[in-house]
Amino acid sequence: MAINLQKGQTINLRKNDQGEDVYDLSKVIIGLGWDVRKQGGFLGKLFSKEAEYDLDAVAFLLDSNGKVANLGKTVQTNDGRQLALYQGDVIYFNSMEHPTGHIWLTGDNRTGAGDGDDEQIIVKLDQLDQRYQKIVFVVTIYQGRKNNQHFGMIDNAFIRAVDARGKEITKYSLSGGAGMNGMCSMVFAEAYRHNGDWKFRAIGEPHQTDSFTDILKDYTR
Repeated sequence: MAINLQKGQTINLRKNDQGEDVYDLSKVIIGLGWDVRKQGGFLGKLFSKEAEYDLDAVAFLLDSNGKVANLGKTVQTNDGRQLALYQGDVIYFNSMEHPTGHIWLTGDNRTGAGDGDDEQIIVKLDQLDQRYQKIVFVVTIYQGRKNNQHFGMIDNAFIRAVDARGKEITKYSLSGGAGMNGMCSMVFAEAYRHNGDWKFRAIGEPHQTDSFTDILKDYTR
């Protein structure tokens, strides 16, 4: 049975709640999901499930110093746009797969498993190079400040870990509340190495910014 985490709680990603070594970390799916809170009247129409409300999953790969060592490069696309943080240790919508091929973002989707994941980050933990000691998972509301959207409008937010055989290892739920008002991004959770195993910790730390690069600064200086 999967463990339902509380904020700040940590579990071993390989072992179950009886301490048995049962989970297959050759591929772990980190699934993120949320619902937009339904409201009546004009606001209900604006922020209903059908309204555009773009949340993005991001992952930072950290070294033994707790920093992102490779910020990637800046490239120019065929349409003239500049893409920064490309092919580095930050996985996000403009750089969806790590150069090693061991961690990638699938994009928006509904898997149909349980209540469904809105976005997924998949990582082959057992193959990840030793130079990566921690993965931090972040969720941001794209242009949340501009659109007056924030986590106080979110219900049923969760992050979960599922192993290569489809077993749900753990799930951390965080519904929007008064403390989330005005918050447009969140450090959801982290996976980190400890004594040869991988552990998972629920964080749930909100931020006002709607740009993950503002949070990234804490992991680069």
